[in-house]
Amino acid sequence: MAKAISVLGSTGSIGTQTLDVARMHGLKVTALTANSNIKLLEKQAREFMPKMVAVLDMGAAAQLKISLSDTNIDVFCGEEGIKKAAQEESCDTVVNAIVGVAGLLPTLAAIKAGKNLALANKETLVAGGKLVMKAVEDNNVKLYPVDSEHSAIFQCLQGCPDGALKKVILTASGGTFFGKTRDELENVSVKQALSHPNWDMGAKITIDSSTMMNKGLEVIEASWLFGCSDKDIDVVIHRESIIHSMIQLKDNAVIAQLGVPDMRIPIQYALTYPKRLPSPTKELDICRIGKMSFFEPDYDTFVCLAVCRDALRRGGLYPTVANAANEAAVDMFLREQIRFLDIGDIVSEAVGSFCDDKKDFTLEDILEADKQTRAKVREKFGHISL
Repeated sequence: MAKAISVLGSTGSIGTQTLDVARMHGLKVTALTANSNIKLLEKQAREFMPKMVAVLDMGAAAQLKISLSDTNIDVFCGEEGIKKAAQEESCDTVVNAIVGVAGLLPTLAAIKAGKNLALANKETLVAGGKLVMKAVEDNNVKLYPVDSEHSAIFQCLQGCPDGALKKVILTASGGTFFGKTRDELENVSVKQALSHPNWDMGAKITIDSSTMMNKGLEVIEASWLFGCSDKDIDVVIHRESIIHSMIQLKDNAVIAQLGVPDMRIPIQYALTYPKRLPSPTKELDICRIGKMSFFEPDYDTFVCLAVCRDALRRGGLYPTVANAANEAAVDMFLREQIRFLDIGDIVSEAVGSFCDDKKDFTLEDILEADKQTRAKVREKFGHISL
């Protein structure tokens, strides 16, 4: 069980819920980081009194340093400040709740510093899974999944004999636009895409859920976490978000993890494993739920899911390219520079034409592929007329 934690991305959805868990169980918080939300970060810092805080935006960090000048909390800035928080000496577990591939370098920094990792940043394993999992092994640290789906699988695997796993079954809410056709999605707005039926998440993750890219990324993440190939990972649409994922064993028994849609359950399990402690989450009332529904994904309309599976099968830097193209496209969509359906088309074209077939790659190769893909996306698609 974690005793002292550093929370990277503490002002976001996962970060604030992590602090709910820390508050309830008296976990020591040694470091907090944010992108630029210094108002909330200052409030968190004054409550938990960490040894340090870090802000990616240098101007915001300078303001925060003045605001916290009456405390003994050290304030750092930039990427080096975030990495410093990931390596904070007195912490034993780092919660990485940073959004996007920006979480990769802090993840590697934490692992190399001997910290256990509670990972909510799926892009870390999508872009750098090979390097991250090797670093985990080389440094003899633990990696606990925080994504609700991967935590559910991790929980289902407890007590599962070695070699008994047949299949991983990832559930998906289907996002905002479940059941819609491409024609019906032609002119959806940013506001519509940000309206998720079950989960309260940040903007980027909510858009990813609407395009099903989020589930595609989770397929790639699951392959690294649980040693599965694409053919051993199923995706099932489950609108109620009560079953968070399942495993099928070799005797065809299926084990599922259920709960209300609240991220504090997987966050807490990652921080308190193997203990099961009281949670701030509400109880699940199955009778009140009444029924649960399941559907096959629509791979033709939500092409991002199919593209991610293709990238996983190809291996190498293809998942990195898929993720980078998506991050660039989602940013353009949120700025209303492209249409909703353009996101999937951009990711598909990037994987089809932006990547070389490099199997043996380094961290520098990943970072360069990410950078070049973003540049190509903006160059080629940045002038789409709405």
